[in-house]
Amino acid sequence: MAKRLLELMSSKFGKRDKARKIWNEFPRKKELNPKSTIREFLLYLIFLLDLSVLTFGMVNTNMYFFTKVMSDLFLETESFVNGITFKSIGSMANFWEYTEGPLLDSLYWKEWYNGQPLFQGESYIFYENILLGRPQIRQIRVRNNSCSIHQYFQNMFRDCYDAYSFATEDQAPFGPKTGAEWEYRLPDNEFELWHWGRLGTYGNGGYIFELERDKSASIVKIKRLKSKLWLDSGSRAVFIDFTVYNANLNLFTAVRLLVEFPATGGAIPSSELFTVKLLRYVSYFDYFLAACEIIFCFFICNYMIQEGTELYTYKLRYFKNLWNCLDFLIVLFSLLAIFYNIYRTIKVSLLLEQLLENSDTYQNLYFLAFWQNRYNIIIAFTVFIAWIKIFKYISFNMTMTQLSTTLSRCAKGIVGFAIMFFIVFFGYAQLGYLIFGTQVEQYHTFGNCIFTQFRIILGDFDFHEIEQANRILGPIYFITFVFSLFFVLLNVFLAIINDTYSAVKDDRSLKEVDFDIYDVFRKGYKSFLLKFNLNKSPASQKDVKGSQKALQDDFAKDEDDEQDFTESKLRLLHRQNIANKYYHSDSAQELGANQKHVKSSNQINAQDYQFLMMRTDQLEEKMNEMSLKMDWVMKQLEKQRPVLNRKPAAPDITEI
Repeated sequence: MAKRLLELMSSKFGKRDKARKIWNEFPRKKELNPKSTIREFLLYLIFLLDLSVLTFGMVNTNMYFFTKVMSDLFLETESFVNGITFKSIGSMANFWEYTEGPLLDSLYWKEWYNGQPLFQGESYIFYENILLGRPQIRQIRVRNNSCSIHQYFQNMFRDCYDAYSFATEDQAPFGPKTGAEWEYRLPDNEFELWHWGRLGTYGNGGYIFELERDKSASIVKIKRLKSKLWLDSGSRAVFIDFTVYNANLNLFTAVRLLVEFPATGGAIPSSELFTVKLLRYVSYFDYFLAACEIIFCFFICNYMIQEGTELYTYKLRYFKNLWNCLDFLIVLFSLLAIFYNIYRTIKVSLLLEQLLENSDTYQNLYFLAFWQNRYNIIIAFTVFIAWIKIFKYISFNMTMTQLSTTLSRCAKGIVGFAIMFFIVFFGYAQLGYLIFGTQVEQYHTFGNCIFTQFRIILGDFDFHEIEQANRILGPIYFITFVFSLFFVLLNVFLAIINDTYSAVKDDRSLKEVDFDIYDVFRKGYKSFLLKFNLNKSPASQKDVKGSQKALQDDFAKDEDDEQDFTESKLRLLHRQNIANKYYHSDSAQELGANQKHVKSSNQINAQDYQFLMMRTDQLEEKMNEMSLKMDWVMKQLEKQRPVLNRKPAAPDITEI
């Protein structure tokens, strides 16, 4: 048998030695593949552990409580006059009332609850947090006559201020023009960011003034600006920026309070609070994280070399593999994180030096806090992708194979369903926007309509608000939307996946995988016990070489497993087939079957076909086992070749 197989391979590849080499190397590669995969998996777990330590070292529960304390203080504190909070600001008058009352009261804490003064010369908040530099208030304006008035009403309106845009922004001095707060200024920091508010995106310049270090002086300045109408019809947004530092936790909180004044009148408040750790290396745990960062950099360098080599070799074909795309994203996000970490460390040191030299000005740490928050988001996505990549290593089993095959086979059906789904979905979104957009907040923009409809599908909706907007069209819209998308289309989506999964489970071509990672660990564990004589079974106590015994045990185990799965099932099917043919039919049926046997001699029923297919698969499996065993025998003979060469009459191995 071995000779015939070698001759067949030699006829294909040219030489018998080359055929024998290929024949010997093929199962060896198959054996090395699980080992290399397990080795790569263990190294990847170390990388994932290091990345997780870095991620969780950047955040802690104190950040949440610090943010909550600052949020409650500056957003929920009520004024003494009308009980105005920042969230309840609805007009320019409310803004001035909040600024003169809750804002200044929250910024300047000068004494304890018993009247004892705090440390002089600094502004404390909640006794534990220091105010860095001065708070800054910045206004954004639009030009007069920036919009068009219809000729019917031109005599009634002398001024026209359009909604804010970069084209309509006013940069000319206004008011009495007696100070810096009446003149447009660009920020001193070239990295000052634009801000995305609820009504628009605002530039980084404006009409700026800073509060004083003392509360009473700040009150005088605010009242003077209020009396001279610093806010008027041309005002579109006011920013309040300041930074708070807590030395107990080594945390910074950059606070930005924004009040937008739309062209319709009124006011819309919003806020952003970023609690970050800008000074990284202070405690012993921080230095431990620094060591983890160095290890992370080594991993990324190795990672980058490997992926760069593959990208150079395969060019654009590199991105056809999903796992390659995930590796590329991990390397890209990690490099961004490393570069920002270096930049942040240098920039924070420079800003703090400037703050210590001149603490009587506004220090813009909002820029660093904003990008530190984006850095945390990048790291979060990196960790998420890194965890998803674990599926690459645990996919060597039947469950993961069925899952991936199901998703790949039903992809075309899902795409077709998605087209049909979103046609109906966007049609209802347009309908809801046009009907309820002027009355219901959840439908006031087309984007909000889309998110609102997703919430309806998930069961989160306010039917009474829709009904109050339109008592006839509201219920019709809601009922038809729920029936069409929830009861019909979503069930079609589930049916596509269920049918594909059923077909995949019945597919016999997926009954085997290259190797099961569980079996690899199991065999490795048994090999470990055998190597150190920890296996107390009777077979392990014999005087047999460890390597040969382990290999024979693997062959015996594979035969037992296959016999448990295939032989019992085949015998059961064979017995059922024989019983259906001979023992469950009466004499009349047998006579009729014999008469029709000649006509149907060329036909075969489904059970016989299934039985033959299973027998064929069994024969193929046995052939594969025989080839592996033959390869093992040939290896043993190759080891004895030096001994055989000493004898002059030794026959050729391949002719045996």
